[in-house]
Amino acid sequence: MAVQFFVNGAVVASFLPRLPEIRDRIDLTLDQLGLLLAAAVFAGIAASFAVGPLVAALGTRRLILGGGLVLVGALALVGAADSVPLLLLGLVGIQAADVCVDVPMNLQGSWLSARRHTPVMNRLHGLWSLGTVLGAIVATQATAAELSLRTHLFIAAGLFAVAILGVGANLLRVDERGDEPDPDDATTETSGRGRRSGPRWRLLLLIGAASGGAFAAEQTSSDWAAFRLIDDLGNTAALGALGYVAYTLGMTVGRFAGDSVVVRIGDDRLARLSIVLASVGAVASTLVDLTAAVLAGLFATGLGVATFFPTLYDQAAQMPGGGAGGLGAVTAGSRAMGLFAPLVIGALAATDTFDVGMAIATVVLPSILLFGAVMWPRRSGARFA
Repeated sequence: MAVQFFVNGAVVASFLPRLPEIRDRIDLTLDQLGLLLAAAVFAGIAASFAVGPLVAALGTRRLILGGGLVLVGALALVGAADSVPLLLLGLVGIQAADVCVDVPMNLQGSWLSARRHTPVMNRLHGLWSLGTVLGAIVATQATAAELSLRTHLFIAAGLFAVAILGVGANLLRVDERGDEPDPDDATTETSGRGRRSGPRWRLLLLIGAASGGAFAAEQTSSDWAAFRLIDDLGNTAALGALGYVAYTLGMTVGRFAGDSVVVRIGDDRLARLSIVLASVGAVASTLVDLTAAVLAGLFATGLGVATFFPTLYDQAAQMPGGGAGGLGAVTAGSRAMGLFAPLVIGALAATDTFDVGMAIATVVLPSILLFGAVMWPRRSGARFA
């Protein structure tokens, strides 16, 4: 599972740093490229609604392997694309297949974590983060070495395919269904730790909302950190890059330490601590006009939000009636927010009223509150399981 999470992160990050080359090769304008990327995200959202039935029909292991091979094949297609239709097909394939791997991968990760004395979901997501970093570094170095886009992505796709097939023999072969109620039931009864009563559709909406909040808090803080330091505070580009480093460092520490902290203080205390830490960090990084405060705030925000998605995925995987639908709601909520958040921040930051920090705060702070409103532990237990 560790290899699977790492590879999944590396695949998705391999082509993003080379998007300018892709744009130039096909002679696209920025708005045309934006439309293609948005269309691919919509394909991912559509796949989020189909992944539940696919898990039921194929099982998690076959879907991980089949979806993984489609994912690396789509990566190779992006490398080979010399026309708009081929590029669109490759981008759509990456987004849709990523969903079809992400959901069963997290289901198996959650089942594996539940078997162990020390949970592993935070560390698995930490390995996904390391995979994205490594994929981006390799892409950057390939560009610097003038390695062609086609050669780079063909080699990467081949290595990833070998890794996926290599771990396939050790994935769980039997899905854990348990004694959960029928997912088609209108309601789920309260039984066991944290199981909520109420219509299933309401739980799915809550999961999707929490996922959107987690995504906006996580991605916005990292994507706009350099603009905050450079545009608002007048720092150099080199110092601006430290914003992303500070945030990523905080997230990496949080994810690799999260499982040990769970053992020491429990899920509920960690959830509260993470939400509070992310909130304080976001306020410092967006509303305090001191470089040191921004950097410290970004580190604290990364440390806090590090456990948001691992916790959310784990809770959704234990949802009554089976976790595939819940994890589908996670992917749908995050991808929908991925379309919305950048547009809002860009529009606000372009006005005379808002600086970059205020624009980020307008999105990030309500997003953390939204995540907290859904995921803050209740007395009856945590959230969806």
